[in-house]
Amino acid sequence: MTRLRTPIPGPKSLELQARRKAAVASGVGSTLPVYVESADDGLLIDVDGNQLIDLGSGIAVTNVGNPAPAVAEAVHAQIDRFSHTCFMITPYEGYLEVCEELNRLTPGDHEKRSVLFNSGAEAVENAVKIARHVTGRQAVVVFDHGYHGRTNLTMALTAKNMPYKHRFGPFAPEVYRVPASYPLHDGLSGAEAAAKAVAAIEKQVGADNTAAVVIEPIQGEGGFIAPAADFLPAVAQWCRERGVLFVADEIQTGFCRTGEWFATNHEGVVPDLITTAKGIAGGLPLAAVTGRAEIMDAVHVGGLGGTYGGNPVACAAALGAIRTMRERDLNAQSRRIEETVVGRLKAVAEKTDIIAEIRGRGAMIAIEFTERTPEVAARVAKACHDQGVVVLTCGTYGNVIRLLPPLVIPDDLLAEGLDVLEGALLA
Repeated sequence: MTRLRTPIPGPKSLELQARRKAAVASGVGSTLPVYVESADDGLLIDVDGNQLIDLGSGIAVTNVGNPAPAVAEAVHAQIDRFSHTCFMITPYEGYLEVCEELNRLTPGDHEKRSVLFNSGAEAVENAVKIARHVTGRQAVVVFDHGYHGRTNLTMALTAKNMPYKHRFGPFAPEVYRVPASYPLHDGLSGAEAAAKAVAAIEKQVGADNTAAVVIEPIQGEGGFIAPAADFLPAVAQWCRERGVLFVADEIQTGFCRTGEWFATNHEGVVPDLITTAKGIAGGLPLAAVTGRAEIMDAVHVGGLGGTYGGNPVACAAALGAIRTMRERDLNAQSRRIEETVVGRLKAVAEKTDIIAEIRGRGAMIAIEFTERTPEVAARVAKACHDQGVVVLTCGTYGNVIRLLPPLVIPDDLLAEGLDVLEGALLA
């Protein structure tokens, strides 16, 4: 069916874009300059009446729908009662309920504690604070192709220079980067890649100086890179043996995105600390650090917190989102999306030589192109955008298309979006 009423962007979006130039800092980019007026499961409707098929979910945020009924109802009910008190001043039950859910859902059956924040970067930064406080060590180890945020510390943790780090330094010290597992390019088994990473840590940093190893179980901005089997367990085992905290950054991979509640579940890895955000609250800003009780409780009173952390409206949204994930079995739906998308894309890959690999887990799928420059990915993305399908690019070299459809996207809408993507790939 025809979902576009105007070229992309349409005249009303162009008017808003002109206003934006006079009001918004130019350092804020947008993938697609259409201005959204409303949304539905898998659709964004812009101010010109165009219906865009959403295969990005606001970067893995609107997993449960946009808006999900349970989220909208919870938000409305909460905002009518009160919008803020600051949990550090006068607490409220919603914050407790979210922490209880996180303690139940995150990997491991040990006793846990959680603390809530506003953004993924804030969660990662606080995980590092906790690790340094508890271990008495300073060094933090991260990986090639990793992305962890845009604050000063998390920029130091992030690998990619442009656009995230360029001319924003100096960055926080005592951050060390080691090779990750990248099966398409390194040809190593998980055990071999882990041995290479561990050797680099021991030679360049020293285990006794290392507070934490921070890693995305599937690297997001770096290119949706799923490590070779046994890489994560081997790194986690080394951490346990050396008293180093294993911190899983599950900000993009969490909450059913990969077909499990958390991506570390795929390999039976139990992190000491896990950071979450994005899909946690159905579109409202919320983030968390969850970890072993003895680690989390070791920080002095007042050492963790923030004015807006665990805002009551965001907590209500999170409870509605988690309820939706359970009731609609979105882990199963994520796996069904994987089967559909990977099947379609692998068939397309047989018809063209521009695709190096189709990879990912659940509804977190990537197309890496053989050319290690951004041109092909940018061309394919633009062709999709012009036809009203939102796809995102990523990768250290900008040569990856990433697909993050809402987990509730109707089958026919997903198929329609994939038809457009296939045409762009074969053009």
